[in-house]
Amino acid sequence: MSEATFAAVDLGASSGRVMAGRVGPGVLELDEIRRFPNRPVRVNGTLHWDILGLYGNVLDGLHAAPSGLASVGIDSWAVDYGLLDAGGSLLGNPVHYRDSRTDGVMDRVRAELGDDLLYRASGLQFLPFNTIYQLVADDLSGASTLLLVPDLLAYWLTGEIGAERTNASTTGLLDVRDGTWSRDLLDRLDLPAEILPPLHDPGSVIGVLRPDVAAETGHAGLRVTAVGSHDTASAVAAVPATTDRFAYISCGTWSLVGVELDAPVLTDASREANFTNEGGVDGTVRYLRNVMGLWLLQECLRAWGNPDLPALLAEAGRVPGLRSLIDPDDPEFLPPGDMPSRIAAHCRRRGFPAPAGRAATVRCIMDSLALAHRVTLRRAAALSGVDIEVVHLVGGGSRNDLLCRLTADAAGLPVVAGPVEATALGNVLAQARAHGAVSGLAEARALVAATQNVRRHTPSGEESRWREAALRLGLET
Repeated sequence: MSEATFAAVDLGASSGRVMAGRVGPGVLELDEIRRFPNRPVRVNGTLHWDILGLYGNVLDGLHAAPSGLASVGIDSWAVDYGLLDAGGSLLGNPVHYRDSRTDGVMDRVRAELGDDLLYRASGLQFLPFNTIYQLVADDLSGASTLLLVPDLLAYWLTGEIGAERTNASTTGLLDVRDGTWSRDLLDRLDLPAEILPPLHDPGSVIGVLRPDVAAETGHAGLRVTAVGSHDTASAVAAVPATTDRFAYISCGTWSLVGVELDAPVLTDASREANFTNEGGVDGTVRYLRNVMGLWLLQECLRAWGNPDLPALLAEAGRVPGLRSLIDPDDPEFLPPGDMPSRIAAHCRRRGFPAPAGRAATVRCIMDSLALAHRVTLRRAAALSGVDIEVVHLVGGGSRNDLLCRLTADAAGLPVVAGPVEATALGNVLAQARAHGAVSGLAEARALVAATQNVRRHTPSGEESRWREAALRLGLET
């Protein structure tokens, strides 16, 4: 198969990018075409995504893309959606998952339906911002169609309505056993089933660019191909694994920590540990748990006026470790705001000294994330039965050598860091497979391993110190 070029639209919670990926025998290369910020906007007390601004940047990126593209694919963060009226017009800017409108909703739904019913139906981790709880909190009276963010952008590009299955699996409304919308849950919550679109899988062709979009971007006849449109699904597809006994950490604003399985784990122990069963490429299951991730650092940097991060990380690396610790998954860290003050107060409440200065705060975050990675990896292995030999840490966090090194030390496992642009690579490879440029997931991962730069971090042998820290924080028994 000759080389082909694909466009990957990759939207993260803090930034977006349009990439061009070239794929061929022994070739996997990415070029950045356009990168842009993704800044939420608060209007009348509600936090929204600037979806029209994002779409405009996507169009600009495609306009700047090289001619002769084989297709374009779109991935983004999960759970958030836009509502269309009967004429296909957007009813309002999608609400940000960090908005307070779902406060208390999850607890109310869990009390009404019961954890066992919810978990056995969807296999999903209990998180207050899951789509199911957003819908209960929303006004759906004028809605004709619900589209998750990548599906909404694909609709504007092509005019075609649908829902890609890996992202649909994050809503809490997809039956984890057969991959269809759960009519039982919809009926029990009195949610209108008719607003949910038909499902399709990664690799299917959604449609071609509308004539007006083709004229604006200069790509007449360009296909839009479904990829693992939940960004973590695409990132996991691009893990450069050479063994089945691997775990992954897709690390950015969130750390998604887990293993890849052939079937969901729906045991009581899994539910109590709050692990999720989300859809992956080729019908795999991403068995994982959300850890708060580098959001903690991002909010601190914003509060400090965005100082030089490499210098701050280098200074944090010289601060003695495991002195100040937090539980990153405490709900108090979810909303935006004064993160340094919240971290200091949390440390004091847990019996740890508050970090003294910026470098100590950064070290507290890095130690705490590494500790959370350790705990989650160990639980994933115990609950799934996977004997983990290596951890692949991909995404933007793979550039953070301090976090990667500390994660290896905490987990007592080698950590392979990279590729940084795993999500865009997975996006491109799903398109390449549909185009016939790669044969499947195994070949795609082998191509990533052969062509992308990674770094290996070996544990220091001080795992006992991390176990003691986990015990002090109450994360292990």
